[in-house]
Amino acid sequence: MAILPGRYSAKIDGDFVVFLIGMRVNKPLQVRKWFPVFTAMPRMINELKKDPDSGFLHAYNAIGTQGPFLVQYWRSFEHLERFARDPGSAHLPAWKRFNQAIGGAGEVGIWHETYRVRAGEYESIYGNMPRIGLGLVGEHAPLGSTSTAARRLDVRPEDQAPVAGY
Repeated sequence: MAILPGRYSAKIDGDFVVFLIGMRVNKPLQVRKWFPVFTAMPRMINELKKDPDSGFLHAYNAIGTQGPFLVQYWRSFEHLERFARDPGSAHLPAWKRFNQAIGGAGEVGIWHETYRVRAGEYESIYGNMPRIGLGLVGEHAPLGSTSTAARRLDVRPEDQAPVAGY
């Protein structure tokens, strides 16, 4: 991934959804319990990438203090929910397998958070970074050094940066 020197921002047309999903290995020695959970998500993402009508926009992996997680961008909540409930997709069978194999036993934990983002109700900045996140999903454009989060969100159009930018 090429590093793009300078400051950039990203814009996406319309509303969208950010979906975070992760897992936590609670009992590391129980590999047979948590490994299937760990390997299920890449299959789902590959399935989604092959279907341009799914509403799936992009995903990337991350590691947090509690374990691995995935940041996903979706066109709408309806697209995300349709995939989650589709018996023909990879997700619903994996969800059923998890409930049967793990349930409340606790060898592995899972979590997710869903954020519905209205058009224009977000801001982004990327300084000396390769394209990432919304920068891969939407329009990735150079940003002047006088831009601030308050200006990009139109909270205070006359806002001045407290620190000189590059």
